[in-house]
Order: sequence, then C-alpha cells, then structure tokens
Amino acid sequence: MNGHQTSRPLKPGVNVPMVAFFDPETEDVDVAATAKHAVRLAKAGLTSITCQGSNGEAVHLTREERKLVTSTTRKALDEAGFSDMPIVVGCAAQSVRETVQFCKDAYEAGGDYALVLPPSYYKAAYTPASFVEYFQDVATDSPIPIIIYNYPGAVAGVDLDSDTIIKLAKHPKIVGCKLTCGNTGKLNRIAHAVNAATASNNGSGWMCMGGSADFTLQTMIAGGSGVITGLGNVVPKACVKVFNLYAEGKVEEAQKMQAIVARGDWGVIAGGITGTKSALESFFGYGGYARRPLPKPSKEDVARYEAALKEVVELENSL
Repeated sequence: MNGHQTSRPLKPGVNVPMVAFFDPETEDVDVAATAKHAVRLAKAGLTSITCQGSNGEAVHLTREERKLVTSTTRKALDEAGFSDMPIVVGCAAQSVRETVQFCKDAYEAGGDYALVLPPSYYKAAYTPASFVEYFQDVATDSPIPIIIYNYPGAVAGVDLDSDTIIKLAKHPKIVGCKLTCGNTGKLNRIAHAVNAATASNNGSGWMCMGGSADFTLQTMIAGGSGVITGLGNVVPKACVKVFNLYAEGKVEEAQKMQAIVARGDWGVIAGGITGTKSALESFFGYGGYARRPLPKPSKEDVARYEAALKEVVELENSL
C-alpha cells in the first residue's frame, strides 16, 4: 500500500455517511453545501467520514459526480485543518471490474478506503464462494483498502455471515466491516476473531463497525470499533458523545444518552434519506431534497420528522 492510504489510518469512533446535496431546481450537485457539511461533521469529533454511502445517494450519481463529491470533501477537510481525517468512499457495483473502477476513481479523488456491498442482481446464480471471491478480487486490484458493507436491505437480502467475514478479514487489503444488519452477535464473533480495534485497545487495527447509532453501546460492549451512522448527519456531536462517554468509563451517562440517540435514530431510519434531509433543513437550515424519484416530504412528513428528532437535536445543541 502506498503513503496515500497509510498516512490516514482508520481509528475507532464515529463515522458519518454524508448525505448528498443538490440544487433544488436543477438537481445538480451542490458543491458549497457538500463542503460546508463535511467541515461541520469533522468539527463534531468524527474519526472518519464517508462519501457515497447509502445516505449519499451513490446510486443516483454519475461516475463524474461521485468523483466531484469525494474531491470536494477532501479539499474542504484539508482547508479546514482536517487533512489527517480519512475518507471512506462507497464503491459498490455488480461486477468486480466496475467496483475496481470505482475504487480507482475514489483513490484519484482523494478517498482513502472503499466501502463495498456484496453483489446482488444475479443473487440466485451466486454460490457462497462467489461472495468471497468477489471481495478478494476487488481488494487485490483496488488501489485502496476495502471495508465490507453488510446491508441485506440494500442487496436483495444478501447477508454475509460471520464465518465469511472472518475469512475475508485475512486478506491484507480488507481492513474492516460495517454491519447494518444490526446483528450484534455476529459483530461480537467477528470482533473477537479479528482482535478488532476498540476505544481502549487498537488490537489488530481491523475495524468492526456497527451500522447505526442506535446500537453504539452494544457495538462497543461486544468489542467493536464504533459506528458508521446516518443519524450523525443531523446530530454528529451527540453520536460522538455516546462513544466518548463509554470510552471514558461513564457507562450510566452513556446509557442515558444512548436512549435519546436511539429514539432519534428511529426517526431517520423510518424516514430514510428524505427524513434525514428534512431534519437537516428544519433544524439547521440546509439539506434540500433527494434526487427523484425519491419523494419530497409533505408538510405532515416534515412535522413528523421534526417531532421525532426534536429531543436529540436539543441534546446536540447543548453539547
């Protein structure tokens, strides 16, 4: 691996998959909002940031737009004094060839790691070995290390088990996983098998990440490395605080704050990208809309998202 990646190692903590920002009239990428949001997140205490995660509407972006979002994020972080913050870039595609191309694009645009979903379109034709070979082949040919993204809801129910992920962890360029499946037993098995990095011990350095803020504590107790959470778009400081309180041994305080964060997280899990952007717009005055055909929120939707996130935003503003 070259200095581009190794100069920005991943550390345990909170990572936020940034939403993508578009001009409300033209749907063009809003470069200024992208830069502003990246810096706001970095200032909240994240240990890394993700472009083109599920929240980042990667499937709605052209190849050139993906590169633009990543390079804009890198430039904004560098200019704001966060040049050491790693950027993870969603690079999933259905073939090894195209996934590797996205990894190369991510590298050229300033990305440090690739977040990769398993392929799913030809699910019925794949064998268990197909998924192992896919990740190994992508990792071998990618210029940047790979993080396995296990999110059955986005890939026709494909759900990688702990044995598969533990096997893949042996590849020198597969350096972590994100478990949006919410299976903390699986997370525990993987974290133990790979000696995952934690808040108190860097272990092997392998990153075993939970996939949402509503199980931050469960992830940490199970020996995981932190979370990659969409809720952090709205309340990054609150998400970081739960992690830090537990890391400092303040378990009761962490539990109380985790409850508030979990209630807020349900608001964005239920509302998806539409709800996340609506909450950003309501509480922080920017966010806009997702690209069509994702719906614009109705007045009733906006009120519902505001109500669901009011408590956690009050917490955010108090920190």
